[in-house]
Amino acid sequence: MSITPRRTASPTRQAPDLPGPAAPRRRAARRAVPAVLAVGALLAAGAPEPGPEGLGDRLYPYLGNPGYDVDAYDIALKYSGKNDVPLDAVTTISARATGHLDRVNLDFARGTVRSVEVNGVPARHATRGEDLVITPAQPVEPGQGMRIVVRHTSDPMGAKDGGWVRTGDGLAMANQADAAHRVFPSNDHPSDKAVFTFRITAPRGVTAVANGLPLGRTARGPATTWTYRSLHPMATELAQVSLGKSAVVHRKGPHGLPLRDVVPAADRKKLEPWLAKTPGQIGWLERQVGAYPFETYGVLLADASTGFELETQTLSLFEKHLFTTDKLPAWYVESLMVHELAHQWFGDSVTPRTWSDVWLNESHATWYEARYADRASKGTASLEERMKRAYEESDAWRAAGGPPAAPKPPKPGQKIGIFRPVVYDGSALILYALRQRMGAAAFDRLERAWFAEHRDGVVSTADFVALASRIHGEDLTGFLRPWLYGTRTPPMPGHPDWHVRKDQKQNPPPKGGSS
Repeated sequence: MSITPRRTASPTRQAPDLPGPAAPRRRAARRAVPAVLAVGALLAAGAPEPGPEGLGDRLYPYLGNPGYDVDAYDIALKYSGKNDVPLDAVTTISARATGHLDRVNLDFARGTVRSVEVNGVPARHATRGEDLVITPAQPVEPGQGMRIVVRHTSDPMGAKDGGWVRTGDGLAMANQADAAHRVFPSNDHPSDKAVFTFRITAPRGVTAVANGLPLGRTARGPATTWTYRSLHPMATELAQVSLGKSAVVHRKGPHGLPLRDVVPAADRKKLEPWLAKTPGQIGWLERQVGAYPFETYGVLLADASTGFELETQTLSLFEKHLFTTDKLPAWYVESLMVHELAHQWFGDSVTPRTWSDVWLNESHATWYEARYADRASKGTASLEERMKRAYEESDAWRAAGGPPAAPKPPKPGQKIGIFRPVVYDGSALILYALRQRMGAAAFDRLERAWFAEHRDGVVSTADFVALASRIHGEDLTGFLRPWLYGTRTPPMPGHPDWHVRKDQKQNPPPKGGSS
């Protein structure tokens, strides 16, 4: 994600001890998240009125739900052509219980629920906070499959806290960090990845595009239904649906990778020079970290002012004006394209286990953004200078936002407030320090191995420390702990002349940083 950093006044939390390494894994195991609620006990006979549960995520405690793993979402949306009118929707969730469930909680906050079925039988339901609490006709036992069908509306007219984004000609999605449940019922936590199918019905003249590959479209009367499916598991916050008077521009990327960009139809020719840069950017990143991880890629240039760009899986969201203004140097815009592209490897394919692990996403995306900027600007935006400037500001960033791996919680009503400078350049600085300690060749092996070993999986900070230690041939826990969890910035290996600012005044990220 590229976003304008926001300040916070949240209290500083004590830095935790670095946890022990976790075994590499592919499929998300939500039971590894600290879900402190015992479902069976809470839902036993005589339990209090059901309410929101949550996985106990340190930054978003009520996000996600214990007791089941989702395998697949099938989301059907019916769009009227007006982006201020709720969409009719049916969300079907295929999941498997991990515990005894008398009730099943889903995250859902912005829409009217009309009916719910569990395994083909109508189920009672109630709204509690931002949870949809479902009572199946029969309890669900551990290991049993669940097919939950929710008929509901999806309202694009809510507060500006994520979910649907109203564009000049339709809608798009921006679900980070905890806003997918403002669009569709879900287990809205990155630790529970699943495959997605979208079935989108829209009036003729409206183009619908979503994550993954198109499975076809069917016209019936004045409407067309478009179907898309992801071939790889995806976190809910990375879901994307675009609706508008759009042109879909196709081309081939490296190794024949199908690329498709979604742009306002009237701006297609003007935007083509930017779109044509993607194949080369993918090739450059593949040489750094390995083959592109998904079935397709493209950019969605939305006629909207969001204040951020977002790495939705296989279809990254950008504000159109970035590519039509003459006030930004070309190398800077290209580096932002690379930032969101890099997230396809770091954050989308390799996904953080908790939101406190988000530095793993943003450090890598910022690192490759900065390296590309150095290259594209012919040294005008020097990586070395950017890291030196980040080092100078690092103590102030940590004071304002917390350490990179233990960020301060967002302020009430500012859910994306965790995306502060310390998560971007402040975390890329950790990678720079690690490269200084390991050496360039070993660090490059680490980057490729990190992706190769955890592709399509869910990871923690401890996993990264363990892999870095293994490749280095020496335990790096003692070296990395203060970088990850310290309130003060450690000395930079190889640069005894680098110093942090003493006045603790927070300055903006250096030019070339995330927008």
